[in-house]
Amino acid sequence: MPTETMTSRQRVLAALEHREPDRVPIDLGGNQTGIHKFAYQALLEHLGLREEVEIMDAVQQLARPSEAVLERFHVDTRYIAAGAAGGWKGGIVAARRDGRLWHDLVDEFGVRWSMPDDQPYYMDITHHPLANATLDDVRAYAFPRGDDPGRFAGLRQRAWELRHQTPYAVVSGISGVVYEICWYLRGLERWFVDMLEQPEFCEALLDRTLQFWLDWFRAFLDEVGDLVDVIMIGDDLAGQKGPLFRPEFYRRVVKPRQKRLVESIRSRTRAKIWYHTCGACAGYIPDLLDNGIDILNPVQISAAGMEPARLKAEFGDRLVFWGGAIDAQHVLPSASPEEIRRHVRQNLAVWKPGGGYVFNNVHNIQAAVPPENVVALYDAAFEYGFYPT
Repeated sequence: MPTETMTSRQRVLAALEHREPDRVPIDLGGNQTGIHKFAYQALLEHLGLREEVEIMDAVQQLARPSEAVLERFHVDTRYIAAGAAGGWKGGIVAARRDGRLWHDLVDEFGVRWSMPDDQPYYMDITHHPLANATLDDVRAYAFPRGDDPGRFAGLRQRAWELRHQTPYAVVSGISGVVYEICWYLRGLERWFVDMLEQPEFCEALLDRTLQFWLDWFRAFLDEVGDLVDVIMIGDDLAGQKGPLFRPEFYRRVVKPRQKRLVESIRSRTRAKIWYHTCGACAGYIPDLLDNGIDILNPVQISAAGMEPARLKAEFGDRLVFWGGAIDAQHVLPSASPEEIRRHVRQNLAVWKPGGGYVFNNVHNIQAAVPPENVVALYDAAFEYGFYPT
């Protein structure tokens, strides 16, 4: 086995600058490419580790991997995230509806997320506060304050310790969700109708969410803009076969607002900007590059037009791919560990040349993925990730 010659941070930065590091950087533990609590519990038992499972993302029911797990899998990233506004109560409460017990969380925007007690896999939206709103209602709606100081209490100290007392790359939690919050508030079907019937409503709501994130990032980057290596933003733009909504609407209405956010972020930090969208998003990659995006996640290689060889050949010199390690829908949950290793080796052979790649699963490791497959996934990343190719 070759030996490592770089620190984790050096390794990640080399890959992000399209240089070949000593080995492919490895990521696990974010709230876009993390691990479900049930898969994590099974993994702990498989590894013989005794620890409490901490939930880091209530909506997706993602576990926060411990240092023991991160070190076992040679993970090169560590995450830093702001909190909620100082006056927000938060918390999950139990409620009984329609003969079932639910666990409800009302977020800062007033959206209610719910998980049934008898199927505790993740939360879905059960209340859209602007479902029946008018344009005037949108303008008057009480948005949370993006730059509330309570969000950032202690943040700089935590980021400073990661940057100066550990060897890892420092990555922000997901933020900058300009588009998706709109349909969370409105409801997906109603929002899609709005795009056709009253685009001015959509623009007004997008302007409200954009301003929230402009305020949020101003305060966040004033605190840690000099300490973070990667800033995560994102909105899902595509499904399995193509765009979720008309590309014309995206380019005319959504894209300019996303670009304004990216420009604001770039004015305050030298960190690379990471954009999350699931699905068959290849047609949007030129738009993302035009907006100033450096990194694409999660690279859903099972979606239409998302073949690794095609993406690497067409965009590999301009875009970093973060994810795309294996078909997470059809291979990772059901293949044998040896098949997992083979798929990882094949994909790494495509992604590795010239740098520009960070290893991770395609989105979250789901609840039923066997622990043996998780181990095979990450052990293969380490074994086959060393350069030269």
